[in-house]
Amino acid sequence: MSGAAGLIAAAVAALVAALLLLRQEDSGSGAGSREPLVGLLCGEEINSPCSRGEDRSSFNIPSVTEMLPKLREDFRMQNKSVFILGASGETGKVLLKEILEHNLFSKITLIGRRKLTFEEEAYKNVNQEVVDFEKLDDYASVFQGHDVGFCCLGTTRRKAGAEGFVRVDRDYVLKSAELAKAGGCKHFNLLSSKGADKSSNFLYLQIKGEVEARVEELQFDRYSIFRPGVLLCDRQESRPGEWLVRKFFGSLPESWASSHSVPVVTVVRAMLNNAVRPSDKKTELLDNKAIYALGKADDTPKP
Repeated sequence: MSGAAGLIAAAVAALVAALLLLRQEDSGSGAGSREPLVGLLCGEEINSPCSRGEDRSSFNIPSVTEMLPKLREDFRMQNKSVFILGASGETGKVLLKEILEHNLFSKITLIGRRKLTFEEEAYKNVNQEVVDFEKLDDYASVFQGHDVGFCCLGTTRRKAGAEGFVRVDRDYVLKSAELAKAGGCKHFNLLSSKGADKSSNFLYLQIKGEVEARVEELQFDRYSIFRPGVLLCDRQESRPGEWLVRKFFGSLPESWASSHSVPVVTVVRAMLNNAVRPSDKKTELLDNKAIYALGKADDTPKP
């Protein structure tokens, strides 16, 4: 075996070992947020076309990069309000930080089960609404008056068990979307997953696909679905298998990694760059490559 072939074999072996460790951590075929990694190796929905036939979001990156400063300024002038679900998670935290840095919204509201603590001055005007997700109908007023909503809500089977995972990732998300629609939200952004498919054999991908379809039925003026691959980030909690997977994808050439993995900050920037772009599409789906490209168009000075 040549040196290059040996390195590739070792890398693949390390990835497989990491995936097996992840499976042990979640103990079951319906495991939480690492389930797409198993589908990735098994060939499930590697380049999944949109299951409902809507166009993928298309754009010219150089032109988007050039237009971003004006798009952001025009967006700010509209004085829009936004809510974030899941601001305590890895993606939600970065999303809030980027929103504040770009000063895109006149009002920011975090909706969650507990109040978050922020020490930085930049967070002083962030509104926080504490809700009981088991009784969301009692908090309908919390979802009123927001122009844009970002849903980064989610858990894992390891944390919540199979029933708890379904309750959070499906029931809480759907009820929140329903209340947001009733409250006047025009643009709903859903963080989903690569390979999401309501007919999947994997519980995680099945639930993600079901949620995508059922939120679409609510008929938001604009509905954006983001399907990232492996999220590259440094979690605070210890997940050895996930750490190995992140290191594996983080070491790949960009041309390879952009198909199956993406840094959390790139996902967030893609979400925001997409939000400030006018669109006549009622439903738009961004896969990992589209997310990677649009998020990398963000190399412009902040105001």
